[in-house]
Amino acid sequence: MMRETLTLPGGRRLAYARSPGARPGVVFLGGFRSDMTGTKAQSLEAWARDHGRAFLRFDYTGHGASSGDFEAGCIGDWTRDAADALSQLTEGPQILVGSSMGGWIALLLAKRLPDRVAGIVGVSAAPDFTEDGMWAKLDETRRSELLARGRIETPSDYSPDPYVITRRLIEDGRDHLVLRSRLDLACPLRLLHGTADADVDMGVALRLLGHASGPDVRLTLVKDADHRFNAPIALALMASTIEDVLHGAFATG
Repeated sequence: MMRETLTLPGGRRLAYARSPGARPGVVFLGGFRSDMTGTKAQSLEAWARDHGRAFLRFDYTGHGASSGDFEAGCIGDWTRDAADALSQLTEGPQILVGSSMGGWIALLLAKRLPDRVAGIVGVSAAPDFTEDGMWAKLDETRRSELLARGRIETPSDYSPDPYVITRRLIEDGRDHLVLRSRLDLACPLRLLHGTADADVDMGVALRLLGHASGPDVRLTLVKDADHRFNAPIALALMASTIEDVLHGAFATG
């Protein structure tokens, strides 16, 4: 599929790929430091094409082929990117498939643009991870260093390059937390999580299940699946879960 570019105010340029098809369409929201060329995004694109379903994948600012500096970004910036992509590159309600950080962003979009969200599938969803996964794991020395320097580096299991955690990322994250206040959803929410996820404990999925309120909220745990959630059985489950949400969307009009 040919990659295109959406030019936005402030000089932002988001790389994206989309295919036409039936609505509700499917929008894939990637994770922290990931891009739209990953296994899940491409697997879903193939599924959508085979089923004649509209599909969109894109890169946030500072990710993949989009413009911008990754280290300068934060949850608010990437949610704005997702809202712009949803508003300008799709029509009507969409099924949002959010991977890791993308699951958090999907929930924020459901609050901000409820009429455009027909359902959410959270895959290894990581709501509030900047607070509960990053800040909470830092000792007082590292916290002081982050606040004083504005950034610290931490090892990554997915790249030889370390993760950079910025003060802006932490502080902006606190403005977008979804597990500390009411989370009322007007659409179905499906959560898929692996019991072997070493990055986002399945307790996060259980907490989200208990916290979110809506007409149809379900959690499926997959034994031994890791955070990537890209084994064949996991990809098949992701596709069948989208189909389940689509059936519900059609049933409710």
